[in-house]
Amino acid sequence: ACAGLIRLEMGDRIAATIPPEVSLPAGGQGAVGVEYRADDSRVAELLAPLNHDLTARCVRAERACVKRLDGGCDVPIASYAELRDGNIWLRALVGATDGSELLLSEQVGTDPEVVGIAAAEELLSQGADALLAAARA
Repeated sequence: ACAGLIRLEMGDRIAATIPPEVSLPAGGQGAVGVEYRADDSRVAELLAPLNHDLTARCVRAERACVKRLDGGCDVPIASYAELRDGNIWLRALVGATDGSELLLSEQVGTDPEVVGIAAAEELLSQGADALLAAARA
């Protein structure tokens, strides 16, 4: 939400921010994505300067985790990646809808997809599949 307000030059309306140490966001929050046809090289060339590789790597890790968990907007999954010392540090969680249970995984590595899937697999080993099934019921 802060990123959107800042882009709209309405940053003065931000009353408070919540750091990821307090509440992890959903995967890809704050990143801007642009879609175009895969075979449209002209548009790809025009958009290339907008790509920020470091952000893209983080978002790929977040999305790999959410995808492996078969997540969407209907389930309590969070994933947040940062680059630290050349590595991707991903924190991901799955929670019970009533707040009674919270599963957390932290993974570090260089390959975004490997890091994201490793986080999801750790969450699944902790019982995330049952929490996600309950959330969908």
